[in-house]
Amino acid sequence: MLQQVNTGHKSLADYATIATRGLMDEIRRLAEPLAGKRVVHLSATAFGGGVAEINYTLVPLMQDAGLEVEWRIIQGENEFFEVTKTIHNALQGNPQGLTEEQQQTFRRYQELNAKQFEDEYDFVIVHDPQPVGMIDFFPDSNAKWIWRGHIDFSTPNRDVFDFIIPSLGRYDAAIFHMREYVPKASGLPECYIWPPAIDPLAPKNMALSAEDAAYIVDQFGIDVERPLLTQVSRFDPWKDPLGVIDAYRVVKQQFPDVQLALVGSMAHDDPEGWDFYNQTVSYAAGDPDIYILSNLNNVGSVEVNAFQVHSGAVIQKSIKEGFGLTVTESLWKTRPTVAGRVGGIVTQITDGETGWLVDSSMECAEACLEILRDPAEARQRALRGKEYVRRHFLTPRLLRDWLVLFNRLHGLDTAGAEVATVAAGA
Repeated sequence: MLQQVNTGHKSLADYATIATRGLMDEIRRLAEPLAGKRVVHLSATAFGGGVAEINYTLVPLMQDAGLEVEWRIIQGENEFFEVTKTIHNALQGNPQGLTEEQQQTFRRYQELNAKQFEDEYDFVIVHDPQPVGMIDFFPDSNAKWIWRGHIDFSTPNRDVFDFIIPSLGRYDAAIFHMREYVPKASGLPECYIWPPAIDPLAPKNMALSAEDAAYIVDQFGIDVERPLLTQVSRFDPWKDPLGVIDAYRVVKQQFPDVQLALVGSMAHDDPEGWDFYNQTVSYAAGDPDIYILSNLNNVGSVEVNAFQVHSGAVIQKSIKEGFGLTVTESLWKTRPTVAGRVGGIVTQITDGETGWLVDSSMECAEACLEILRDPAEARQRALRGKEYVRRHFLTPRLLRDWLVLFNRLHGLDTAGAEVATVAAGA
């Protein structure tokens, strides 16, 4: 059996003061005909990255809504995750393809994991490319299989995409963050469009006072009396931490007291992460005001919360981004947010209204300087950003979208509770 993740318990009732009454009523109505349905989520890792964070909230809320839900982790050695990282990068446009040996490695692990999977569910939800081929080993499955893509597939490496599309074509539905992410290709199942969401009650996003945040940040050597810029993300070239360091160095010329925290997580399905972490440390060149931290420094959810709350500006200078939940988190905490003008970030931030969108390290530096010079005006943008997140990017809305899809796949009435779709290959 594949390893099961213990997600604990959550209650929908706890969200009643955050979500609207209409949304909560809709969730209850949609959940009623699904009571007792068996659901399993399959993913590559139980920590690090947005998929894991979403599931730690979504799975127990699905359970509280009356479904029987599990979350299981596929198995793999470094050789497998090196291949899946190549696939991940290629699907976001990297020209590097797969060798025949890598393709065989990928197929071998799909079969290995399929042998340890009991196909006894009503819905099987497969997250991202790592387990995408498991469906190939269940041609007679009675379950509805759903594939959830969490990255930008708009300009994929066609050779690599063509390698996985026969598997994708066997699914009953595919979900993308944005309409623009649906690849122009034949052979896809019906595609649904909805963004991910954050849990406002999770330790990473719960209300944290400025005093408590400063106390926590101080434990990592940060001078809490001096301004702090922070980026929270994996150590990944797409997140451009080196570009963030460049921006910080420009800011420091005018604000010599400024500090920079690069806060990441190391996940076991990302073998490249260590290489890029080391590149980032080297690029910092021993600057005592640059703090490069991760879960290996005991930086967990509460600590990330504290860094975001305490920062004068939060940066997410991605050059490629599936959605960017760290942006959502920062806006929810009413922090002035500077982010790359890419991917799902542009659906969260309206430039000049709720935050700052940038296309270069120099623009990033200029935005941070603007924030540090006029923090009162910066906070007004941040307040508008928080309200936008409240309306669009919190977990109850995400749960509602899943319930709509489950009902649709079972042929049940979803009148008045629609989700966006797009024709495959459009």
